Amino acid sequence: MKLLLALALAASMTASATAAKVEIKDYAFQKPSITIAAGSTVSWTNQDDDPHTVVADDKSFDSMGLGQGDVWSHTFTKPGTYHYHCGVHPFMKGTIVVTAVTKHV
Repeated sequence: MKLLLALALAASMTASATAAKVEIKDYAFQKPSITIAAGSTVSWTNQDDDPHTVVADDKSFDSMGLGQGDVWSHTFTKPGTYHYHCGVHPFMKGTIVVTAVTKHV
C-alpha cells in the first residue's frame, strides 16, 4: 500500500512540472511574466541578431552570452517570484512566478 501511495504521489508531482518557452525577440522577453509549478524548466531562445543574457536580479542564475539561435534553460525548484533581466540590455526585464506543487494524497 505504501508503495502505491508513493508511486501516485510521484506521478502527481511529475505531472505538475512542465516546460515553458520564452523567446528573446525585438529586444524583449516575449513572455515577460510567466507562472510555472516548482520543478518546471524554462527555456529562453535568442531570436535577435545581437547577443543577450538571462540574469536573475538576485544573481541566482545567469545564462552568460546567448548568440542568435542559442537556447538556455533553467529548472526552478523552489516556489517564489524570480525577477530577471538582460545583462547587456538592462531595460529588458521578465518575471517567473513559481508556485508550489500540489500534492494529491
